[in-house]
Amino acid sequence: MVVDSHHHFWRYSLAEYGWIDDHMAAIRRDFLPAHLQQEMGAAGVDAVVSVQARQSVEETRWLLDLATQNPFIAGVVGWVPLASPTVAADLAQFVVHPRLVAIRHVLQDEPDPRFMLREDFQAGIRALRAYDLAYDILIYHRHLPQTIELVDRHPAQPFVVDHMAKPAIKQGTIEPWARGMRELARRPHVCCKLSGMVTEIGRPHWSLADLRPYFDVVLEAFGPERVLFGSDWPVCLVACGYARWMEIVQELIAPLSSGERAAILGDNARRVYRLRDP
Repeated sequence: MVVDSHHHFWRYSLAEYGWIDDHMAAIRRDFLPAHLQQEMGAAGVDAVVSVQARQSVEETRWLLDLATQNPFIAGVVGWVPLASPTVAADLAQFVVHPRLVAIRHVLQDEPDPRFMLREDFQAGIRALRAYDLAYDILIYHRHLPQTIELVDRHPAQPFVVDHMAKPAIKQGTIEPWARGMRELARRPHVCCKLSGMVTEIGRPHWSLADLRPYFDVVLEAFGPERVLFGSDWPVCLVACGYARWMEIVQELIAPLSSGERAAILGDNARRVYRLRDP
């Protein structure tokens, strides 16, 4: 089974998606399950994990409703206010849904780079263990030192790094990102999504050669057993179509064994997120 471990749905409005700037004008529209199902069919993808794009419990509820209505949505990475004293109650209202598999907070946009290390946020992370929920880490590469400290404080908590911690691919620099990723990967409870690279390039003309050094670092550091394929659709569309991204991933992992390719393309996501078959 091929599982896209990272994509988004939204009904577009300027007020709620102000981060979609003029450079991303192509995705200033609705993206809903029917749109994704067409893309999946062309790319040979069987199931997906829907990831929050707004920090609201209303969106989490909406994504879970979509998962109920669309069996190909095998899991939802939702949002609850982890730094709130009501986090346990907020989680309790959603964990009854079998397709809630993880929680995410948009750490990359927090003004305080040490927000993730605040005690109230730490309490929220601890609350996830009671429900066997993973935590998706959305950061820029500059946040890797704090992220290492975060995961060290929670050695029993499964973590998944989104978009390879957003390396500076546009600038073509690999350090200190690579050093930080190798250090982070020494923690066996941390996995990494192979996603978001084309968006980070930030220019219309790029090649596989631009991506390969960053992929090689992630594969070497985490190994095929802790890397998850993700599309980051529809955000990826500013630089690459869905089917084309699948082709690129297939090219990158082509030298691996069939078992290793299967792990990256779906088995790891099914294990880490405890996905049920659609």
